[in-house]
Amino acid sequence: MIRRPIQTTPEEKHMAVKAGDKVPSVNLKELTGDGIKDVSTDDLLAGRKVVVLSVPGAFTPLCSAQHLPGFIEHAASIKGKGVDEIVCIAVNDPFVMDAWSKDRGAGDRVRLLSDGNGELSQALGLTMDGSGAGLGMRGQRFAMIVDDGKISLLNVEAPGKFEVSDAETILKAL
Repeated sequence: MIRRPIQTTPEEKHMAVKAGDKVPSVNLKELTGDGIKDVSTDDLLAGRKVVVLSVPGAFTPLCSAQHLPGFIEHAASIKGKGVDEIVCIAVNDPFVMDAWSKDRGAGDRVRLLSDGNGELSQALGLTMDGSGAGLGMRGQRFAMIVDDGKISLLNVEAPGKFEVSDAETILKAL
């Protein structure tokens, strides 16, 4: 198998939000017992402290083996630091995110939401081109702490790295 690096263009890096910025208003999607529901970032983040992690894709190796599981494992400790909710997003459809949540045993520890069209990733300026690996446009790997809709910490991984968006790093930052 030939592995091609996933690249972030200079334009994408230039547009990224930073600490102090408001999270853009978009709708994410969630599969519920009543079907697919919109989840407004405004409603999700208003008046709350939320940790948001973004992974390039559900069921992908690093995301499934380390990134999401770390937040599931440390959810009680993270929430014990005053975090109301931990949310994982990916540019995958809500059916895939629901299946991945069940597969990883996220339960009520980490809420998985679909950024299926990449609207939040694009609005944040945190997209990446995974076309070389057959993935198309995706969200970059990152984790952020959001206080009442404003980003208080944003840790974005360099392409191919997993050093600053892990659960342990976020727990220390809290």
